[in-house]
Amino acid sequence: MTTFNFQQFSVRQKQSAMKVCTDSILFGAMAPVNGGDRVLDVGAGTGVLSLMAAQLGAAHVTAVELTDEAYQECRINFGASPWADRLTSVHQDIQSFALKAAGQSYDLIISNPPFFDNHFKSDDPLRHIARHTDRLSYADLIGIADRLIAPEGLLYLLMPLHAVAKFAAAAAASGFYLVRQTDYRAYTHSEAKVAALTFSRTAAVLVKDNLIVYESAGVYTQVSEQYLSAFLLRFLRTGK
Repeated sequence: MTTFNFQQFSVRQKQSAMKVCTDSILFGAMAPVNGGDRVLDVGAGTGVLSLMAAQLGAAHVTAVELTDEAYQECRINFGASPWADRLTSVHQDIQSFALKAAGQSYDLIISNPPFFDNHFKSDDPLRHIARHTDRLSYADLIGIADRLIAPEGLLYLLMPLHAVAKFAAAAAASGFYLVRQTDYRAYTHSEAKVAALTFSRTAAVLVKDNLIVYESAGVYTQVSEQYLSAFLLRFLRTGK
């Protein structure tokens, strides 16, 4: 699907390595965005998470993307959206962006970061960059968060379960504490593979829960529908 249509915006994704998927949409819909927040999207890809954050009420979203193919589609997607004046796309590696962003701070950093370290390499170089930590290590991501997140701000990540403990320990050593973890399970009987993680500079008791995505094939659970109802076309109510 070269274009994924939402209720209020569309995402062109012909050239981008990572396409819109259910996990990423749920992750974006559950983002802890408060009205007026300044948001930074790290490794923005097509910009889908930035667009969702803008719909949720962010005052401004800066989307940083390394690959030219994804950046070009992100820029087009922003320009065609209702929030073009609140969205900025940047074609740069996030490390260089962070160095030049001295004095700036963000209320929320969101990222679906590279998942794999020492994993099988993809034959598609763009997909390899998007999925592996070669260009953005977990240490880099934590350091960038430390530099750019406001004192009361949050770091919000989608990560595979196998990486959570290692990342959370490294984050805690740098003063970022895992305060919420939502494991995504496709069905009640399925094992969770990824989790939405929220980190804060203030330590708190970890709130941990599960989100079951589907009741049956193609049928969302009530909880997942509550998150997705403002975004997916299948939930659009006509005649309002």
